Amino acid sequence: MITVGFFVRIEAKPGHEAAVEAQLRGALPAIEAEADTVVWMALRLGPTTYAVVDAFPHEEGRLIHLEAGRARLAANPEHFAKPPELVRTDVIAAKIPSVA
Repeated sequence: MITVGFFVRIEAKPGHEAAVEAQLRGALPAIEAEADTVVWMALRLGPTTYAVVDAFPHEEGRLIHLEAGRARLAANPEHFAKPPELVRTDVIAAKIPSVA
Protein backbone atom coordinates (compact mmCIF):
# COMPACT_ATOMS: atom_id res chain seq x y z
CA MET A 1 0.00 0.00 0.00
CA ILE A 2 1.25 3.46 -0.89
CA THR A 3 0.90 5.96 1.95
CA VAL A 4 3.29 8.91 1.52
CA GLY A 5 4.94 10.89 -1.24
CA PHE A 6 6.47 14.09 -2.55
CA PHE A 7 5.59 16.73 -5.09
CA VAL A 8 8.66 18.68 -6.22
CA ARG A 9 8.32 21.77 -8.40
CA ILE A 10 11.40 22.70 -10.41
CA GLU A 11 11.88 25.94 -12.31
CA ALA A 12 14.66 25.87 -14.92
CA LYS A 13 16.55 28.99 -15.89
CA PRO A 14 15.59 30.03 -19.43
CA GLY A 15 17.92 28.23 -21.81
CA HIS A 16 18.63 25.44 -19.29
CA GLU A 17 15.54 23.34 -20.03
CA ALA A 18 17.45 20.61 -21.89
CA ALA A 19 19.93 20.29 -19.03
CA VAL A 20 17.15 19.96 -16.45
CA GLU A 21 15.39 17.35 -18.57
CA ALA A 22 18.65 15.43 -19.01
CA GLN A 23 19.25 15.54 -15.26
CA LEU A 24 15.75 14.18 -14.59
CA ARG A 25 16.07 11.43 -17.20
CA GLY A 26 19.51 10.57 -15.87
CA ALA A 27 18.11 10.02 -12.37
CA LEU A 28 15.85 7.17 -13.51
CA PRO A 29 18.36 4.29 -13.13
CA ALA A 30 19.09 5.30 -9.52
CA ILE A 31 15.36 5.65 -8.80
CA GLU A 32 14.68 2.21 -10.27
CA ALA A 33 17.20 0.76 -7.81
CA GLU A 34 15.28 2.17 -4.82
CA ALA A 35 13.02 -0.66 -3.68
CA ASP A 36 10.64 1.62 -1.76
CA THR A 37 10.16 4.18 -4.53
CA VAL A 38 7.10 2.59 -6.09
CA VAL A 39 6.04 5.67 -8.07
CA TRP A 40 8.34 8.22 -9.69
CA MET A 41 7.40 10.52 -12.52
CA ALA A 42 9.21 13.53 -13.93
CA LEU A 43 6.76 15.88 -15.63
CA ARG A 44 7.01 19.02 -17.73
CA LEU A 45 4.37 21.52 -16.60
CA GLY A 46 5.31 24.41 -18.88
CA PRO A 47 8.19 25.87 -20.91
CA THR A 48 10.56 26.08 -17.92
CA THR A 49 8.54 24.38 -15.18
CA TYR A 50 8.89 20.74 -14.16
CA ALA A 51 7.59 18.52 -11.40
CA VAL A 52 8.56 15.23 -9.86
CA VAL A 53 5.93 13.06 -8.20
CA ASP A 54 7.04 10.19 -5.95
CA ALA A 55 5.21 7.73 -3.72
CA PHE A 56 6.30 5.23 -1.09
CA PRO A 57 4.78 2.56 1.13
CA HIS A 58 6.13 4.13 4.33
CA GLU A 59 8.02 7.07 5.81
CA GLU A 60 11.36 5.21 5.92
CA GLY A 61 11.32 4.77 2.13
CA ARG A 62 10.44 8.42 1.65
CA LEU A 63 13.36 9.54 3.84
CA ILE A 64 15.86 7.31 2.01
CA HIS A 65 14.68 8.73 -1.31
CA LEU A 66 14.77 12.29 0.02
CA GLU A 67 18.44 12.10 0.93
CA ALA A 68 19.41 10.68 -2.46
CA GLY A 69 17.20 13.19 -4.28
CA ARG A 70 18.68 16.16 -2.46
CA ALA A 71 22.14 15.10 -3.57
CA ARG A 72 20.99 14.72 -7.19
CA LEU A 73 19.33 18.15 -7.25
CA ALA A 74 22.29 19.81 -5.53
CA ALA A 75 24.67 18.51 -8.20
CA ASN A 76 23.76 21.19 -10.79
CA PRO A 77 22.16 24.22 -9.09
CA GLU A 78 23.20 26.49 -11.97
CA HIS A 79 20.32 25.08 -14.05
CA PHE A 80 17.58 26.18 -11.62
CA ALA A 81 15.95 29.61 -11.49
CA LYS A 82 15.31 29.02 -7.79
CA PRO A 83 15.72 26.09 -5.40
CA PRO A 84 13.29 23.22 -6.07
CA GLU A 85 10.12 23.39 -3.94
CA LEU A 86 9.46 20.15 -2.08
CA VAL A 87 6.04 19.33 -0.63
CA ARG A 88 5.55 16.22 1.49
CA THR A 89 2.26 14.52 0.69
CA ASP A 90 0.00 11.84 2.09
CA VAL A 91 -1.38 9.52 -0.58
CA ILE A 92 -5.14 9.22 -0.15
CA ALA A 93 -5.84 7.17 -3.30
CA ALA A 94 -3.76 5.68 -6.11
CA LYS A 95 -4.00 3.43 -9.11
CA ILE A 96 -0.67 1.77 -9.69
CA PRO A 97 -0.27 -1.20 -12.06
CA SER A 98 1.17 -4.30 -10.49
CA VAL A 99 4.40 -5.54 -12.02
CA ALA A 100 4.86 -9.29 -12.36
